[in-house]
Amino acid sequence: MERSVVGIDVGSRRILVLVAEITESGETRIVGVGNAPAKGIRKGVVVNVSEATASIAAAVESAEQSSGYHIERAYVGVSGDHVTSRNSQGVVGVSRRDRGITSDDIDRALEAAGAIVLPQNQELLHILPRTFTVDGQGGVHDPLGMHGFRLEVEAHVVMGSSTAIQNLTKCVQDAGVQVSELVLSSLAAGNVVLTETEREMGVVLIDIGEGTTDIAIFMEGTAWHTRSLPMGGEYITNDIAIGLRLPPDSAEQIKLHQGHAIANQVLEDERFTISPYGESKPVVVPRWKLAEVIQARTEEILENVQQEVKRSGYDGLLNAGLVLCGGTAQLPGISELAREMFELPVQVGRPRNISGLTDQLKGPDAAVAVGLVEWTSMWEDAGSGWRSLHTPWWKRMLPWLRTLLP
Repeated sequence: MERSVVGIDVGSRRILVLVAEITESGETRIVGVGNAPAKGIRKGVVVNVSEATASIAAAVESAEQSSGYHIERAYVGVSGDHVTSRNSQGVVGVSRRDRGITSDDIDRALEAAGAIVLPQNQELLHILPRTFTVDGQGGVHDPLGMHGFRLEVEAHVVMGSSTAIQNLTKCVQDAGVQVSELVLSSLAAGNVVLTETEREMGVVLIDIGEGTTDIAIFMEGTAWHTRSLPMGGEYITNDIAIGLRLPPDSAEQIKLHQGHAIANQVLEDERFTISPYGESKPVVVPRWKLAEVIQARTEEILENVQQEVKRSGYDGLLNAGLVLCGGTAQLPGISELAREMFELPVQVGRPRNISGLTDQLKGPDAAVAVGLVEWTSMWEDAGSGWRSLHTPWWKRMLPWLRTLLP
């Protein structure tokens, strides 16, 4: 039996809504795509409720027209530097030793790990198991069915600002859609652009969007560290606008069509024309000068990522290197620049294993939206080690039954 699911990626430049059907074989088939320019969103956070609501509603309406479905519920991506995280431990006694460890025991252990003193105006988003220990035996990824007396879990706890979360939820609901779950954008993207081997070996996912850069470090199959930095592609666009005296929209188009992240890879004789403020005639600009501006800001973004990776303490364990996604990952030369700075393997990640209306979804900028529609499928994989959030897994299965009505 096919199931339908909706994902809403609320970005700082555009709102992307996907409607997908999950087949019995687990294939994700995209049946509807809707997008609209993002207004009222800055650095991943709602700054104008009415504008953000209108943008979300427009993208939802477009997705409904594309798919023929009426959208009632959706998984929604959340980002912004209000998101924080920490690692925690939970310990419980096994309730029925004769039957082995149950999913209820696992949920109780995770709830114990999430029983931390939250900072003021913060609430839980995710409790992600890193590794389990059963009666002193560590390194257990999936304890379900094992016999033991004591179950311990090391978990990665993700929190967000209650104000930011409530404002985002309000905008989605005012657009006529109920929120099935808020999902950290970097986790959603990592679900579809990373392979199981990469997640096991150690990898950094870097989602460079318009207003934020979201970082997730995966090791031993699950997330060990997450962070959202308040900088992204708009930093580069703003520098271009100031340097060339252009309106932001024109600067964005120049970045997309003429931009390069490494100045010395641009030929000296390459030129393009612009119409800056205060000039009556078009002005010819060497492309390498544009690349110098872009490279300086891109290096700054990557340096901040590098500092965060070092701060995590896992910088020496990333055998699979870096995977870039997000709209800025499409910038020519950015993977080479990151490879030079980090001295690690670098690749651009794109959504995998999807079918249907995929023409607009083949690039790294679609990773979060595709990851959202595949989010619950990931939790069904018993071998993945991703078993629960701060609510029991079976409660999150129910929205599938009522997400869409034909």
